[in-house]
Amino acid sequence: MSEENRAMQIDLSRFRETFFQEAAEHLAEMEAGLLRLEQNSFDPELLNAIFRAAHSIKGAAGMFGLEDVARFTHALESLLDGMRAGTITVTPEHSDVLLRANDVLRELLAAAADGTASPARMEAVLGELYVAQRSSPERADSPGRVREQDRKSGRRQYRVHFRPAAEIFAQGMDPLLVLRDLAQIGEPAEVEIDLASLPALASLDPEQCHLAWNVRVLTGKTEQEIRDIFAFVEDGAEIRIQVESAGTEPAAAPVATPAAAAQQTPANAREASIRVATSKVDKLIDLVGELVIAQSMAKEIADHFSTPRLSQLQEAVAVMERHIRELQERVMSVRMLPIGHIFGRFPRLVRDVSVQLGKDVRLQIAGEDTELDKSVVEQMGDPLTHLIRNAIDHGIESPEDRRRSGKPEQGLIRLAASHQAGSVIVEVSDDGGGLDTDAIRRKALERGLIGASDSLSEDQVRELIFAPGFSTAPAVSDLSGRGVGMDVVKRNVAALNGSVSLASEPGRGTTVRISLPLTLAILDGLLLKVGSETYVLPLVAIVESIRPAAGQVRLVAGRGEVALVRGEALPLLRLHGLFGIPTQVQDPCQGLTVIIEHGGQRFALLVDELLGQQQVVIKSLEANYRKVEGVLGATILGDGRAALILDVGGLSQVARRAGSVGLAA
Repeated sequence: MSEENRAMQIDLSRFRETFFQEAAEHLAEMEAGLLRLEQNSFDPELLNAIFRAAHSIKGAAGMFGLEDVARFTHALESLLDGMRAGTITVTPEHSDVLLRANDVLRELLAAAADGTASPARMEAVLGELYVAQRSSPERADSPGRVREQDRKSGRRQYRVHFRPAAEIFAQGMDPLLVLRDLAQIGEPAEVEIDLASLPALASLDPEQCHLAWNVRVLTGKTEQEIRDIFAFVEDGAEIRIQVESAGTEPAAAPVATPAAAAQQTPANAREASIRVATSKVDKLIDLVGELVIAQSMAKEIADHFSTPRLSQLQEAVAVMERHIRELQERVMSVRMLPIGHIFGRFPRLVRDVSVQLGKDVRLQIAGEDTELDKSVVEQMGDPLTHLIRNAIDHGIESPEDRRRSGKPEQGLIRLAASHQAGSVIVEVSDDGGGLDTDAIRRKALERGLIGASDSLSEDQVRELIFAPGFSTAPAVSDLSGRGVGMDVVKRNVAALNGSVSLASEPGRGTTVRISLPLTLAILDGLLLKVGSETYVLPLVAIVESIRPAAGQVRLVAGRGEVALVRGEALPLLRLHGLFGIPTQVQDPCQGLTVIIEHGGQRFALLVDELLGQQQVVIKSLEANYRKVEGVLGATILGDGRAALILDVGGLSQVARRAGSVGLAA
């Protein structure tokens, strides 16, 4: 293999990662379009948008040598093209085939990215695409049919001039593949090679493209459709399209958005990569410049320091502090993604599950532009999937039951996100029958989760649905009955340092409310002192702090120590007992109790002293040591000492366990 070819392969591997990112975006666009197509069986603009997304994937896949992807997408593209032309009627059966094809294409791309075999069902769905192209009757009176006749009688001859960028080879592109696609859209009448820019042999650079082409092609395509062929090679290229002869012009396709410029991404960083708006990068650069100026001013004062200049030094340090805090906020914003990145997958989920259950359900989405840390967004996919499936399966009634209740036959699920008090709130609500607390209580009794004599409030009964293995479904099915859905929701949200609560009204529906931190990297905390150690408690979990009076802390048989706060007995957790460290305070009346709330449960922490509020950077403890119960991570304080960050969810589990709530020294 020549050195030039080896260099080109290295460049190609870099750009493969960008291709997979863009292909995922095209797939999401196709799926959303196909779901809308079911509601409007013939929408030329929508069909064109779906077709362009498929065409973009096919064109780039061919350049990267992904033969299975290109072959499969070609069949998908052919079916879509027949629908656009009106020779194939858009039916529910065709919509099902196209959605299955979209799923297979996603699996094909994942296999190509990981270097694994293509999915086994590819050939079966490929056969369905071919059958669908042949089995649909033509509609003589359809708008698409008129358009097909126009195409046959009104083809145009275009003259296309294409001079690619000199660096096209280094970008992993082959101009001959573009010319091949151009030849496939019609009948090439003439192809000329333009050698005007070809240098003498002695000065020829084999890594540069010095050629241009002039192509005459007779086709029924529009000028914009021809221009779409050059979407992946138009940066730095010279492209001119002129009409030489015309008949009846077919309907023009909407203007296509050019493919994003390729980004240099390491081959092993596809999972960890993130696209950043140029405006965010520009603001970071500006802020770094301001910080450099402030640092230079502070250094000049420090180098020539004298007592009268103390106020100047303090002011310079204050300016640097403001810039550093703003820089921190800007850097964190780079990791922020709209939660719409995962909301986009749920219209398909609602459609498939409702069809499977024989229900008519509509999904309403709000707040998809709400931004969250990238890692939080990615980990919210599974919990939201479980909640929506449960809402359709258990919440929304059958059309007959809804009709008898005076409700519209079509059920409604609402998925919404919003910012509230430094957190992001995600709500999944339905207008179904609500939670049956009697059925939940009976099932909890059967499973031994509660005793027959236990007195629980309605809210406490509803919380039982989050217990591991709990399910009220009468039988196990593909959708329910195994008791893992809501348990998964609570565990996954707790792992993100978030909380889950729910509200339900009989006959009106249920709302599950998830509260999430904006980021997992930085949190606002309260510094606590226990003995000689300092701990950080997330501020969002704190209700209040009090010093108990005599008689407010009692030992209750079977429950350990409890703190009586406004008539409520809260489990008391002694941190020094939990972590096995000496303490200066044994008597709760001499220390402080911090009231914590997590997942609807409140409990009290006994500490020696409160040191104040501080924003801290979370460092993983598991990566450097091991998982410690009740500890979320660690941080470095201003004086250089390490402090453990308390895990409110883990402490809640400790407080809940009978016999462990009163960890006295």
